[in-house]
Amino acid sequence: MIELSSGIEGRVFSLLDLETMMKPAGYVIGGNWDYDHGCFDYKIDDAEGYQFLRIPFKAIDGQLDSPGVTVELQKPYLLSHVYENGLDQEGNTGNVSASFNQFAEPVDPDGDFPHIYISLGKSILRELEKILLD
Repeated sequence: MIELSSGIEGRVFSLLDLETMMKPAGYVIGGNWDYDHGCFDYKIDDAEGYQFLRIPFKAIDGQLDSPGVTVELQKPYLLSHVYENGLDQEGNTGNVSASFNQFAEPVDPDGDFPHIYISLGKSILRELEKILLD
């Protein structure tokens, strides 16, 4: 994980406004949200694992599943998830014969971020700053 300094940190928006501005730019709300916090992810690459620019946020007025919730953006960072090649070695099987869990666990959920994508991640963040701060 590589933390990035940004003028968006500490800024407050309605979650709906953020979604309206960020989704057309390629951001999605990450699946690991909870009622009081979440993140927007921008996938930079997926050739060897997944590299993301992550924009975390926390609810400051309401809960994330409530209309009109207000959120505060936190420090952005670059994140790499490295997945195992091939089959999931845990072999999570289901109750029915021949069923299986096709989703492998990450080998390293906070892997080293490839240096070739650091400047790209910073550039993507600068573009987001233009969208949110102009």
